[in-house]
Amino acid sequence: MALALLTAAALPLQAQAGRSCEQVKPGAALIAKGMELAERTSQQLDASGARVVVLARAGQDLSKYGLRYSHFGLAYKTDAGPWRVVHKLNQCGTAVAAVYRQGLGEFFLDDLWRYEAAWVVPTPQVQAQLLAALKEPTPRLVRLHAAPYSIVSYAWGQKYQQSNQWALETLAAAMEPATIVNRSQAQAWLQFKGYEPTTLKLGPLTRLGGRIGSANIAFDDHPNDKRFSDRIETVTVDSVFEWLQRAGLGAAPVTFKL
Repeated sequence: MALALLTAAALPLQAQAGRSCEQVKPGAALIAKGMELAERTSQQLDASGARVVVLARAGQDLSKYGLRYSHFGLAYKTDAGPWRVVHKLNQCGTAVAAVYRQGLGEFFLDDLWRYEAAWVVPTPQVQAQLLAALKEPTPRLVRLHAAPYSIVSYAWGQKYQQSNQWALETLAAAMEPATIVNRSQAQAWLQFKGYEPTTLKLGPLTRLGGRIGSANIAFDDHPNDKRFSDRIETVTVDSVFEWLQRAGLGAAPVTFKL
């Protein structure tokens, strides 16, 4: 079971995916806890009868912004049995990212703030569409991926693309594969379906400090009228979970924590 939970492959291959360059490698106790969360999550996903879920983790403490989860991916049950997660990860403190296909063990070993999993089970139709997309050859799966990365990228912009934004736009493309072939079309579909990004209240000193201190934080893609009134609109797990339920595309979120 442990080997299946840890199996991972990058699409393309990169090193240090989603980890800080300064991060200390987790000790045996943290690895064991992450693997336990992965195994228990796998058992619950199997029991749900779902083939695809929108799966989230709490990698950072975002409580001061009113957010519970930091990152989500699209998880699916393989024909062989184990679950895999396709998601986008920032590269070692840089302004670029790549898309990965990982086991649940890898997904939950990424420096968690809180050992908690959350997921939404999409409707059967959404699951079918997503499963077909997630099993596609790599070039088609990453066709909406943009390497330039900002953790607070503008939800309706295309200069950067953060991890949750890629997953959400990929979900949109999966729902209309014949007509959505670029990010602009995916975002138009999301707006038509009523998706509303989270608006973070970030003042100028916070924005300036973030931009200077981190290569993966940028604000210049946000419209001036919103940016200079301290309104940063970005894609968050919490907003996606709420929208999936409100739009009739998924059930209420399920949570599990150790």
